[in-house]
Amino acid sequence: MKKAAVSFFLLVLLCAFNLRRDSLFPDYWPEPRVSLSLDSQKIALGRFLFYDPILSRDSSVSCESCHSPYSSFTHIDHALSHGIDNQIGTRNAPALFNLAWQSHFMWDGIANSLQEQNTQPILNPIEMDGDMDFIIRKLKRSDHYRELFAKAFRVDAINEAHLLEALSEFQLTLISANSKYDQVMAGKAEFNEMERKGYEIFKTRCNSCHTEPLFSTYAFANNGLPADTALNDLGRYSLTLNPKDSFLFKIPSLRNLKYTFPYMHDGRFTSLYQVLDHYQFGIAFSTTLAPVLKNGIHLSSNERTELVAFLLTLSDEAFVFKPEHAAPRN
Repeated sequence: MKKAAVSFFLLVLLCAFNLRRDSLFPDYWPEPRVSLSLDSQKIALGRFLFYDPILSRDSSVSCESCHSPYSSFTHIDHALSHGIDNQIGTRNAPALFNLAWQSHFMWDGIANSLQEQNTQPILNPIEMDGDMDFIIRKLKRSDHYRELFAKAFRVDAINEAHLLEALSEFQLTLISANSKYDQVMAGKAEFNEMERKGYEIFKTRCNSCHTEPLFSTYAFANNGLPADTALNDLGRYSLTLNPKDSFLFKIPSLRNLKYTFPYMHDGRFTSLYQVLDHYQFGIAFSTTLAPVLKNGIHLSSNERTELVAFLLTLSDEAFVFKPEHAAPRN
């Protein structure tokens, strides 16, 4: 009798775990690299911080300034990010979603954790130009934040470590897993004929770098973009100083392409057809070029249309307009 009771209890726990897992991401996804056992109070605090320009030097720029929820947490109105004092950055802001499955952050992988990644724009003189000591003093003057930090961390203290942890907890909730593609994989929808053909093209031409179901390996690759001589961005080489890393950039996910234009690390392409033009006609050969691209990706006009039709099935409208991701109300 005791053994049966224990078995039943374990079964209930297992079911509860599966329900929690399925509610966060589909069962055909790999396990995340970090735990998703998140704290609701820390998430609430991180959400307020994400949308608050208090993190910038003059309280004019927030994380949301470059990572709008309505564009899948990137920006769409200009190629390069704009920061404090209307300064223009050197790269297009990466979209923020499915971060729990990634081990490196930023286009060149300069950050190995979300906490480290969050310091980059806050301290960058072109982006937010913040100073952590000054930010902490501003937060301590706020009754609202003193209350939120106390609830989140159960201590009467506001510090840099707690700030970065709260921001990370909120960002880990940004899981995009409800596109038409996901509905098809779950057996709840079907591709139309054009999408189905595009999916077959994708699997033979694109899947080695943009691997399902996350649609990226999140590795670093040279995709043959001719160098922008004005920006002179050498990608990961600028971090490692290893010539083998020249023009290597983190492979972005193809999810939510409907919302994340312009494309590439410098936002040079405004449409998916321009991206396909690059892969068919515009690849600049390099010793670090991804081998799969050395002969280009050649598609007929019909195949291009079919591939784009499939790529648009990766757009997750529910994620983009999810109320829990929007700016909180005080």
